[in-house]
Amino acid sequence: MKLPAFLGTLLLPLLATAAVAADSSRPNILYIMSDDHASHAMSCYGSRINKTPNLDRIASAGMRLNNCFCVHSICTPSRACILTGQYSHINGVPVFNPIDPKRPTLAKYLQAAGYYTGMIGKWHLGTDPGGFDFWNILPGQGVYHDPVFLTPAGRTKHTGYVTDLIADFSIEFIRNRPKDKPFFLMCHHKAPHRSWEPDEKHAHMYDNADIPEPETFNDDYATRCSAATEATMRIDRDLTRRDVKYPLPPPDLKGPARQKWLNGVDTEVEITVNGQKKKLTGEALKKWKYQRYIKDYLRCIASVDDNVGRLLDFLDKEGLAENTIVIYTSDQGFYLGDHNWFDKRFMYEESLRMPFIIRWPGRIKPGATNDKMVLNVDFAPMLLDAAGQKTPADMQGRSFLPLLRGKTPADWRTSMYYRYYHYPMHHRVQPHYGVRTERYKLIYFNKLDAWELFDLQNDPRELKNIYADPACAGLVKQLKAELFRLKKELKDENRFENELPKDEM
Repeated sequence: MKLPAFLGTLLLPLLATAAVAADSSRPNILYIMSDDHASHAMSCYGSRINKTPNLDRIASAGMRLNNCFCVHSICTPSRACILTGQYSHINGVPVFNPIDPKRPTLAKYLQAAGYYTGMIGKWHLGTDPGGFDFWNILPGQGVYHDPVFLTPAGRTKHTGYVTDLIADFSIEFIRNRPKDKPFFLMCHHKAPHRSWEPDEKHAHMYDNADIPEPETFNDDYATRCSAATEATMRIDRDLTRRDVKYPLPPPDLKGPARQKWLNGVDTEVEITVNGQKKKLTGEALKKWKYQRYIKDYLRCIASVDDNVGRLLDFLDKEGLAENTIVIYTSDQGFYLGDHNWFDKRFMYEESLRMPFIIRWPGRIKPGATNDKMVLNVDFAPMLLDAAGQKTPADMQGRSFLPLLRGKTPADWRTSMYYRYYHYPMHHRVQPHYGVRTERYKLIYFNKLDAWELFDLQNDPRELKNIYADPACAGLVKQLKAELFRLKKELKDENRFENELPKDEM
């Protein structure tokens, strides 16, 4: 049963006074989210390039969701979807714009229900966090080394590495919490977001290793529309000197001139191998840039994994593990050289797919997995459900608590709707929307009036666009009908230039 939508905001103060006194039956919630951590860089998801032993602890003691997807693969909008349980066209955050501070959120509902709420780390929603009893956040993206954090009292610069500090502050929050309330903590790591700067402890990890290249490293985009070739996030032509951290900038460059130099892209690099100088160009340079990028990315993840371990150990030490839901996820997926790309945004699998592992002793069977389709707009309804609260009517997501308990509702979704808006800024990824079913994916690039269709069963790497295949005409018709059904159901009625296809049904 859902609360009427208009009561969502009005009842928050009343819920706070009417909330049942906290007791051991209501779980604490530790929600850990990294930034741009692809599931295929986690060993519990079968990574072939790294190990994440502490994240694996969560998965082995709980459940791994194998088909968790974001409805909009970009940082700020995804965070808004997670907090509101709404799609971007409803919550008002389609790009990098601030969230309306008056909008009801998961944090506000839990706070009203008697939870002690905290937000630590990367917020990135343009306003002061609302609904949190305590917050200590990075300004914007923040920095990796000696970062500034913001609190209601102002700005403070801290000495240390950002991932360690976020874990430190999270432990302090839990230690200093009111003991008569359950807690809800959003622990949001900056890592492994670009510019992938590891700490000293992990700086030389993988120095003597070659990280395997992905199977689609040399994708030529032959069957795709022009959106793929236009996007500026290729390993070979778009990783900057800052990204690969080589060579060092000339010492006489200062200010804007230094930044311009760091943002330059090299088409030739001279390196020293066994005492011999060697010039790299073309394919050799592309492979070298991939190694520089992916090793730093994985080093940042290693630090996240270590600090997740610290939090898990602290829960054990304090006797809190048994009654605390622990979640680890990311705000979206990421390209790890897949299709010769870094970053996210496109609806292709590596970007669309999110890691999601959850531990809840006594409620979730250890070592469980689930293949049903779960979305980031479902996170808020699920956590409210776990806390004994109803899902507000204006939330578009659905609680997947039954899935965590090993039961699948007969009407659980078998398709999902995706939409991306942000063009041309940041990587020139064309606006698009689409539908993903359990087997197929249909994508429409609205400014290009171009379609792509992939059979995920026979083509899991999405290398062959079969939209124009005459044999798929019936399938295309079915998928378009489902796409526009979802679009209507979700009230996505925005009209932009060339937003709707000419043959909309």
